[in-house]
Amino acid sequence: MKRTRIVELLNPELIGTKANAKGWVRAYRSNRFIQLSDGSTINNLQAVVDFENFDEELLKKVTTGASISVTGELVASQGAGQALEMKVETLEIIGEANPDEISKTVMQPKKHSLEYLREQAHLRFRTNTFGAVFRIRHAVSFAIHKYFNDKGYFYIHTPIITGSDAEGAGEMFRVSNLDLENLPLNDEGKIDYKQDFFGKPVNLTVSGQLEAELAATALGQVYTFGPTFRAENSNTSRHLAEFWMIEPEVAFNDLTDNMDLTEDFLKYICQYVMDNNADDLQFLSDREEGEQAQKPQRERNELNLIDRMKFVIGNDFKRLTYTEAIDVLRNSKHYKKKKFKYDVEWGIDLQSEHERYLVEKEFKCPVILSDYPAGIKAFYMRQNDDGKTVAAMDVLFPGIGEIVGGSQREERMDILKKKCADFNIHEEELWWYMDTRRFGTVPHAGFGLGFERMVMFVTGMSNIRDVIPFPRTPDNAEF
Repeated sequence: MKRTRIVELLNPELIGTKANAKGWVRAYRSNRFIQLSDGSTINNLQAVVDFENFDEELLKKVTTGASISVTGELVASQGAGQALEMKVETLEIIGEANPDEISKTVMQPKKHSLEYLREQAHLRFRTNTFGAVFRIRHAVSFAIHKYFNDKGYFYIHTPIITGSDAEGAGEMFRVSNLDLENLPLNDEGKIDYKQDFFGKPVNLTVSGQLEAELAATALGQVYTFGPTFRAENSNTSRHLAEFWMIEPEVAFNDLTDNMDLTEDFLKYICQYVMDNNADDLQFLSDREEGEQAQKPQRERNELNLIDRMKFVIGNDFKRLTYTEAIDVLRNSKHYKKKKFKYDVEWGIDLQSEHERYLVEKEFKCPVILSDYPAGIKAFYMRQNDDGKTVAAMDVLFPGIGEIVGGSQREERMDILKKKCADFNIHEEELWWYMDTRRFGTVPHAGFGLGFERMVMFVTGMSNIRDVIPFPRTPDNAEF
């Protein structure tokens, strides 16, 4: 009989029919009740075996972690926790799992710390928590592609290997095939990159934005969704060395258009997950509430996971300038009572505590800040008429702070040339980027959404290493 996925079997309308299921044993109780999972849903299929009908040696092999195939009739369940169960008629062991070995892994049926689970990232998919996280990660990815496709955007694959530093940050991974133990040198005693594979220094990309701008000036509206890399030596819960970015770019859009697009886009993703991953969301919400109960009151989230999703979907995003936000923060009781760890003054890069205060305490809705000081933003952002600020925007969410950063791009050649000089960026390295300002330049705008940051929000996971299958961080490139 052909296998049916458990997510499809758990349908009361199938009671009275026969089916085959294959999966991994989560638990085996009383030599009778098998909890079977195949990863298609957070919910298990309860398979009931009458041990008198099966060989004792066969049933001994039904252990936690073993893979099995069961065939039988789906019947209404007599116990709590499931609407139906399978009355097993045939049982086959596909892959055995030694109980002594299982006890040393994350598959042991007990609560494990997230740190321990990371050490066995190859097995943590088997746990309820990470099954839910990665099903939702898939849903978010699909929602992103569906959103842009339905609105007529074109998906552009931008290069992973690049000779440009889009952010001007300089924290990039070098790509080379030179022999590190016998590096070729030029007449000046420096590394001769002309002998390298690409004939010049190249790096892993930090962003596909600059290339997306090129496509937008011909195709109108495009988006990228690909891996990006930062060689930042950071071990915080919000940083990875390898992560994924979504970067739409739209010709003829200004900053207001960009804000409208971002708000609609983020609400769409949250609604899609609410509509399609209810069981996983509820499991993760319950899990988070259990963890929150162990924390001091002052450290707990005011809203649970599902309420935070509704908070985004059901509220218009508050829009104000960076300058207005600084005034709000400095006039707040929080600031006057010195409750902020970091000081607040015009020109600073706002910290997460400032961003969360604006969202969770002051406005009680998602916030879009715009018009930041030019000195703390990238060279490509459009200069405002005041000469001090740029047409940049950040979207702030509850529990997480900044989730999106974007801007209207500088389309005026003379000002872009000056900004390159101010940021010590050599024009000849970006001649292709400058060319789009020479040939039919237009206003255009876009933003970047860190994919893992979004998955953190919709799963409630507090560490970014727990929303990507195999995290890459300083001193860690396992699996």
